[in-house]
Amino acid sequence: MKQKLLLAFLLILSIKSFSQDSKISIEMHYPIPIGQNFIEKSYNGIIDIGAKYRFTEIKNINIGASINGGILVNNTNDSNVDQNFKVKSYLIQPKIFAELKIESISKLHPFVGFGYTFMIFDVSGTNNGFDVSSSGKTESGINANFGVSYDITNKIFIDIQYDYVKLQVDKETPNTTFNTNVNLLKIGLGFRI
Repeated sequence: MKQKLLLAFLLILSIKSFSQDSKISIEMHYPIPIGQNFIEKSYNGIIDIGAKYRFTEIKNINIGASINGGILVNNTNDSNVDQNFKVKSYLIQPKIFAELKIESISKLHPFVGFGYTFMIFDVSGTNNGFDVSSSGKTESGINANFGVSYDITNKIFIDIQYDYVKLQVDKETPNTTFNTNVNLLKIGLGFRI
């Protein structure tokens, strides 16, 4: 049974790979925190994976929806003050996007997107001898995104994009740009299905 399902999946995938107008693409990026904010100062990017679906075309503009999920990690390990904890931030970013099709440069596709970002902070380890594993929280805010992709082949492309996130702050966090602005540069590779 498993072999038949695998064969059916491969058949569908091979038929889709020969189609001219792919509406779905999957992407994998390396996220780089930038800017003067708490994410850039303390976190390293691990991976960002996404999917886009182009549901309509208006003249030379594709309109669609996308979702990305990423991981950022903050490792704190300072033996002088007894800090040994890790913070993982899981990002979930649903967006609506518009992608420009330029006839004279058909391999280049600038795009812009707007959506929302959820940052789930998961803490594990100790801080000054206290277990901080249950101190995670979720922050969220609006997201603006722009970038450009370049077609290597009909199915494979590279892209670079910038995400700006404006987080909402709670009463405990000072409302400063250092605490509310998140800037991510994403460099990656994509595949049109």
